[in-house]
Amino acid sequence: MATLKPMPAATKISAPFWQALKENKLKIQQCNSCDGWIFFPRNHCSHCLAHDLDWKQVNGDGILYSYTLARIPTMPEFSDEMPQALAVVELAQGVRINTTLIDVAEEDIKIGMAVKPVFDKVTSDGETLLRFTAVNNAGGVSDYVDPLEGLERNESGQVQVPVSNLAALYALADNKFTGWSNTVVVDQELINAFAELSGDDYWLHTDPERAKVESPFKTTIAHGSLVQVLQSRLTIGLPFEITGFKTMVNYGSNRLRFPAPVPASSTIHGRSKVKDISMSHKGVQLTLEMNIHVLGNDKPSVINDLVILYR
Repeated sequence: MATLKPMPAATKISAPFWQALKENKLKIQQCNSCDGWIFFPRNHCSHCLAHDLDWKQVNGDGILYSYTLARIPTMPEFSDEMPQALAVVELAQGVRINTTLIDVAEEDIKIGMAVKPVFDKVTSDGETLLRFTAVNNAGGVSDYVDPLEGLERNESGQVQVPVSNLAALYALADNKFTGWSNTVVVDQELINAFAELSGDDYWLHTDPERAKVESPFKTTIAHGSLVQVLQSRLTIGLPFEITGFKTMVNYGSNRLRFPAPVPASSTIHGRSKVKDISMSHKGVQLTLEMNIHVLGNDKPSVINDLVILYR
C-alpha cells in the first residue's frame, strides 16, 4: 500500500540519511576536519566550512528541545494523526532535528525530557520516517500496519471501507489495476446508432466504403465518446466497497483522453485503479482511473479519470 501524505523527496545530498532510515539506522554527517556534527545534510561543514564529511551512525538518544501541538491538520491527509506533536529534538551530538513525537500523552510532554528514535514504516515497501518517543517507551521499529487489514468484507469478497476511515481510504490508492472486465463488441450498428443519437455522422465513423479508401485505419472507427460511454457496460471487479455515506455522485472527469482508435468490430475490455483520494468541504473525492483497451492492445483507447464524490 502507498500513502497519500506528502513524503520527503531524497536528494543527492540527503539520500544516505533516508536510506539509513529504511535500514532502521540513524546516520548524520560528521566533519573529518573539526569533528563537528552536522544536520541537516549538506556538502560542507557548518562549523569550519570544510568539504570533508562522512556519514556516521548514532543511537539517536536526545532531549525534547521544543514542541507544539497541532490540532487542526494543515492538509486533510493528516486528519488521522490529530493532534500532532510537532517537535524539535536535540541529539546527544548537539544537532537538532525536526520530527514528530508519538505515543506520549499530552500531559507527559515536557521540554528537556529524554527521547529516543522510532523508525516508522509508513508504506508496505519500507519507506521510513524518523519519529521520537519517550525514553521509557519501546522505541525501535514501528512496523507498517495495513489500514485495510481486519476490515469486514461483503458477500462478493470486497473489503468494506467506511467513508469516515481516512487511513483506509488513502490505502486504496495503491496504483494497482484491477483485473480485466467483461468484453463488449463495438460493431458498425452500434457506431451508427451513436452517430444518430449524437448527430456526429462524420464519414470516418459511418461510411465503411469511404473509410477503406481514405481512412488511415482502412476502416471506420468508433467515436471516442461512444467508447467512454461503453464503460457502463464493463463490469470491473473493484476490490473494495465504500460504505457509510449518505450520497454518492459522479462528479465528472479530471482527465479524459482517447490515445488509440477503436476500429469497427473491435472487442473492448477495461480495468481501473484508484488514482487519488482527497478531502474537501464537499466530501470525500475518489478519483478512479478507467482504462479501456481494444482486446490485445497494450495502448488504451480511453483514459478517464472519473471523480466520485461521497458525502
